[in-house]
Amino acid sequence: MRQQIAAANWKMNLTLQQGEELIDKVLNAGLTLKEQQSVLFAVPFPYLPMTRQKLGGKPGYFACAQNCYDKKSGAYTGEVSAEMLKSIGIAYAVLGHSERREYFKETNEMLASKIDLCLENGIRPVFCCGESLHVRESGNQNRFVEIQLRESLFHLTPEDLKKIIIAYEPIWAIGTGKTATTAQAQDMHAYLRLVLQDHYGKELADSMPILYGGSVKVSNAHELFSSPDVDGGLIGGASLVAEDFIEIIRSLK
Repeated sequence: MRQQIAAANWKMNLTLQQGEELIDKVLNAGLTLKEQQSVLFAVPFPYLPMTRQKLGGKPGYFACAQNCYDKKSGAYTGEVSAEMLKSIGIAYAVLGHSERREYFKETNEMLASKIDLCLENGIRPVFCCGESLHVRESGNQNRFVEIQLRESLFHLTPEDLKKIIIAYEPIWAIGTGKTATTAQAQDMHAYLRLVLQDHYGKELADSMPILYGGSVKVSNAHELFSSPDVDGGLIGGASLVAEDFIEIIRSLK
């Protein structure tokens, strides 16, 4: 079975003390992860050392950055490099979240550079892709998301692509309370796998985890994760409530 992942994306929320309390609640919930299951905490940069220390190398639990810069180093005040993340033991980074694309104008080309830098530093990217409501209503969502994959990922060798985790996030379902139907999520995940298969072959495509990231909640997580091509979720608001995130973890295959 493919890796099944519950990834908490805290975004710009919680104080350090609140974050510590939340992680403690999750770790003390008596969860037993299966061999193929992983839990990521994508926390703000200042909280990464705390998160890594709290997790303490516990099998299946990992600290994750929410971003990194697309340059190796230099005069870029306020930015954080992949090399810096590596130096504090961070093994995962979310790249290309729709909020980064919209608010900070990140392009597919920039994200290709970020992916390369992460891979060079032993960091697994969680690569986000997804369409706006306008694109969805025009019926062009498949082509739109395919271009995101091709322009940011398809320069990679098969060996490097195996290290990528894809997160499909319909932008119209993030923070709006709307959620793609299970059928819509499954259809897009299956299409993304087909795009990967056409370029890299069926075996590699079938091995890659593809997460759903659009208003995943306790009430819909089990149904979404039960879809054959949905391998967990990139969780926003629900990951800020320990009890909700714990139940979502329990919903993994």
